[in-house]
Amino acid sequence: MPTRRFSVTLVTDEAEGVFDILLRRMENLKVNPKDCEALLKSDGYQRLKKREASLGSPFTDDEFMQFVLSDDLLEKAYDLLETLDHWKSADFSKAAIRALAYLPEQAFITARIYPVIKPKQNSFGFELETDPAVFLYLNPDLNAARFENTIAHELHHVGYASIERKLQESEKWKALPDAQRMALEWLTAFGEGLAMLAAAGGPDVHPHSASKAQDRKRWDADVANFNDDLPQLNRFFKAVLSGRLHGDAAMKAGFEFFGLQGPWYTVGWQMAVLIEKYAGKEHVIESFCNPWKLPVTYNEVAQQHAREAGISLAVWSDSLVTGLASGLPEKIISTEIR
Repeated sequence: MPTRRFSVTLVTDEAEGVFDILLRRMENLKVNPKDCEALLKSDGYQRLKKREASLGSPFTDDEFMQFVLSDDLLEKAYDLLETLDHWKSADFSKAAIRALAYLPEQAFITARIYPVIKPKQNSFGFELETDPAVFLYLNPDLNAARFENTIAHELHHVGYASIERKLQESEKWKALPDAQRMALEWLTAFGEGLAMLAAAGGPDVHPHSASKAQDRKRWDADVANFNDDLPQLNRFFKAVLSGRLHGDAAMKAGFEFFGLQGPWYTVGWQMAVLIEKYAGKEHVIESFCNPWKLPVTYNEVAQQHAREAGISLAVWSDSLVTGLASGLPEKIISTEIR
C-alpha cells in the first residue's frame, strides 16, 4: 500500500490543555487564566467549538470550563492520561489501509486526528471536503480492537469525501437538475454503511464484533428493520427527486435517518454486504462511488438473495432507479481497487 494514499497527523493540544489544568488541580494549585487561555486557543478546541456551532448546538467557553473544572472529570484524570499516552503511540496505518480497501485507487486520506476531552461521548469527522479532521472522544473503555474500528470508520469517511469531490467536479454532475443532484448527494449518506463494512474488514465480520454486547444487540435489532426502513427511504428519495421536498425540510428529514446508527448505517451496510457477496467488492465500490448505480445494483442482488434464501426483501422502486440515473453515464468514478 503506497504511503502517498494516506497521511494522518495526531493533534493532542486540546487534550494536553485539559490535562495541564487537571494536573494543577491534583497538586492543589490554583488554576490561573493563562492555563485556561492556552486550552481555549488550542486548535483542537477551536475546531471542536466550530463543529458544534455548525450543527446548531454551540457552547460557550464558560460552559466548557465548567466541564473541565468539574469533580467528575478530575476523578477520571489518571485513566484519561494513560489512554492519551497509549493513543499517541498508536499505528494508524492499519486503520487507513482497512479503510482504503473499500475505496478506489484514486481515493486518498489526509487528515488530522484530534483526541479530545469533551462532555459528549462521540467521535466524528468534520470539514471532510476542505480540511479533514477526525475527532475522537478520549475513552479509556475503548479496547484496541474498538479503537482501530473507530479510526478505520472515520478515515473511510475522509477517503470517501475525496471521491465525492471528484464526482462533484465532473461536468456531468454539474449539469444535473438541482433536485436530482440533491437526491444523489443524499444517496452518499449510505457511506455510513460502507464505512461500517470497511471498518469491520469484510462482509463476514459483524460490524460490532469488538463492541459491547448492548451495542451489538442494538445494531442487530436495527438491521432487522430493513424491510421497513428501505421503503421509508424510497419515499424520501422520491420526494426529493420530484422537488416536493427541498431546502431545510429535506435536510431535516434526511438527518432523521442518522440516529445513533440509523438507516443510513444499517440499510447502507446491508446493501453493501449483499452486493459484495453476490457481485464482488469492486461492484460495492463502483456502486457507492457512482451513487445512481447503488439502487439498481442492490435490486439485482437482492432478488437473487431473496430467491435463494426464500425470504421477502425490500427493493427500490423502478421509477426511483430510473429517475436517479437519468442523464448520467454508467460511471464517472473509476473503480480500480488494490
